[in-house]
Amino acid sequence: MRLDPESQKKLLLKGARWAVEQGFGDAEDLEKIESGGCIDGADPSLISNKAYERGRAQQGTLGSGNHFLEIQYVDEIYDEAAANSLGLFMDQVTVMIHTGSRGFGHQVCTDFLEVMERAVSKYKIELPDKELACAPFESPEAQNYLSAMRAAANYAWANRQCIMHWARETFIRVFGLSPKQLGMSLIYDVAHNIAKIEEHEVNGKKKKLIVHRKGATRAFPPGHPELPEIYRPLGQPVLIPGDMGRASFVLLGTERAMKETFGSTCHGAGRVMSRHQAIKKAKGRAIWREMEDKGIIVRSAGRETLAEEMSEAYKDISAVVDVVHRAGISRKVARLRPMGVIKG
Repeated sequence: MRLDPESQKKLLLKGARWAVEQGFGDAEDLEKIESGGCIDGADPSLISNKAYERGRAQQGTLGSGNHFLEIQYVDEIYDEAAANSLGLFMDQVTVMIHTGSRGFGHQVCTDFLEVMERAVSKYKIELPDKELACAPFESPEAQNYLSAMRAAANYAWANRQCIMHWARETFIRVFGLSPKQLGMSLIYDVAHNIAKIEEHEVNGKKKKLIVHRKGATRAFPPGHPELPEIYRPLGQPVLIPGDMGRASFVLLGTERAMKETFGSTCHGAGRVMSRHQAIKKAKGRAIWREMEDKGIIVRSAGRETLAEEMSEAYKDISAVVDVVHRAGISRKVARLRPMGVIKG
């Protein structure tokens, strides 16, 4: 959708709540989104014109890279009681959406990297690597960055909410079902590239920390006050997607994660090949046909997108999830196999 400046500012303040107010989904969805789909403290006045311009026409889009919308089915359940509580059952069709704040968030990052680089010099901070940048938490640079980052997080929650709503509408239209017959309800929406102020135990004392999860998600245990009421007895749903040819997993957060990883777990398998290497290896191959032979239908913006994202470019998600499960930082609930994949 194309947003006028006023709508864009409201969206940055309200996140998924803005999307629901516009008719994209239901209020019940917000109960199953991290932070209720909106993080307070966003400040639209700190956003550059370039970021606004990039975000104006990208709300409701997947984007490129490893972003996707997948139609999957539940092919294995490891914890029957937990699966029932989440509304998952064998052979059930599911939809998983992976996307974020698009060019808007990318531009916010680019803008503030310059600010941080100047701050390093201003506050005489010594860094071990030129790729790093930072500023003291109480400084105006850091506080402005956090406010802009929160606006980007809200953009992302609204984005996923809109795409989920349109996915539901498509199922309803194609199969001629009513929303009730379809029964497609949100399990969870979780951020995986965000900095949040949280309370954790450090050397036996409770402390407030900034936890920056990059390619990682929260994995909070049962009873945590920041969990939605519906999941508080269970623990937080953890989503770990794999590559488009293998599987994805639903897990639950644990007490051990709080003790050992600041309540975090990984978000995905991780690459074993760069995008350039994957394109080179895929030369002369029809990746879409290879996927079709596995019973998976793929649509993408172009051949290179599929080459970059082929299964061999990633670690085996099952092995990664087994490590997470055995380490006790998240526990397995269900495995989801892809049937149809849309790459942005």
